[in-house]
Amino acid sequence: MNHLLRRLILALVRILGALGAYAAARRSPKGTIPAPRILLIRPDHLGDLVMTTPVLQALREQVPNAHITMMVGPWSSAVVERHTALNQLITCPFPGFQRATQKPLEPYKLLLKIARELRHEHYDMAINLRPDFWWGAALLYLARISHRIGYAIEPGTPFLTQALPFSSAEHSTISNLRLTSAGLQTLGYTPLIEPYTPERYPLHFKPTTEEQQWVAERLLNAGIEQADPVVVIHPGTGGGVKLWRTEAWSRIANTLTTKQILPTPTRIVLTGNPKERPMLEEIAQGMPTSLLLMTNMTVGQLAALLAHAQLVLGVDNGPLHLATAQGTPTLRLFGPTDTHIFGPWGLPERHVVIASNQKCPSCPAIPCGRLDFSPEELPRHPCVRMITEEQVEQAITKMVENTTFAR
Repeated sequence: MNHLLRRLILALVRILGALGAYAAARRSPKGTIPAPRILLIRPDHLGDLVMTTPVLQALREQVPNAHITMMVGPWSSAVVERHTALNQLITCPFPGFQRATQKPLEPYKLLLKIARELRHEHYDMAINLRPDFWWGAALLYLARISHRIGYAIEPGTPFLTQALPFSSAEHSTISNLRLTSAGLQTLGYTPLIEPYTPERYPLHFKPTTEEQQWVAERLLNAGIEQADPVVVIHPGTGGGVKLWRTEAWSRIANTLTTKQILPTPTRIVLTGNPKERPMLEEIAQGMPTSLLLMTNMTVGQLAALLAHAQLVLGVDNGPLHLATAQGTPTLRLFGPTDTHIFGPWGLPERHVVIASNQKCPSCPAIPCGRLDFSPEELPRHPCVRMITEEQVEQAITKMVENTTFAR
């Protein structure tokens, strides 16, 4: 029933938008637009937004006079709201990205409402940065934006004026930059320089002085001096299948504090959101020494803490990408998600990934790409949990030996 409804709505959207899109195309000026109005859409959460930040700086450098607007979900606006390349930030409660059920027609009502609002902004070009987000492509179409860039993934392709072939094995940041380069050419500007590398197009998020001071005070109150080596462990993530074993995190924390892998005694900080605190407390219970648990931080405060750390450990999650943006070495554990797409966008020698090679019995391959397992299914999908503590200990030791902790 939902599939049939979507097909009917998509057909209606094409009919409603056809005349408007045609008129917008006729109004579009020829040649280079001196001060283009550009709209970027990215509905995702923390990690994906962090990996999108190189696009903002690249656009600003190539088109200094552009008016750049970004539309994101309210759940991730803190990642880009302070970015100096942005002129305007719009938040939208994108359907499908909220952890709450919606009435069947709500996504389409929202689509029409936001499209009407965007028409008044008279954008010259828009980029749908999430590859498979047909709702975003339809939004740009109904908003009558002349140039609409995205990837050729159905059912969104007909709503785009330029649909690029999508490479599923390409890193997310490269995919973002490739779309941006196509958009620049559409507006008559020079495309981005290739190859797309972390050195040329780094992640960006800068904590404020106040956020840095807040972290320093919290650590000092916990007895952690400025010179003490700090390792942050962020074990949580949005998908339960990506979690490691709590007892394994306890053992790694014990190893770091007792074996002195780092040059001087290490202090451990466990981070997560308030809902993850029981998991953090379970990890801490397996430790003979006390740990600092921090679960009520803003994105900026978390970034300041990650910037202070000598090493950040975790699974495939947004805070590990935020740590990469701070230049802090990371070690992360992967299972169902593809490291080629979602792995660290940073210097390879400073960021280590341990990807499970143990395929779950009912999955066709590893990585399988699936995250929507029910709690009842999770015990049958232990790929991440089968990574051993020895693998992690050896990887940390090797990172120290390779002097990747030099800031």
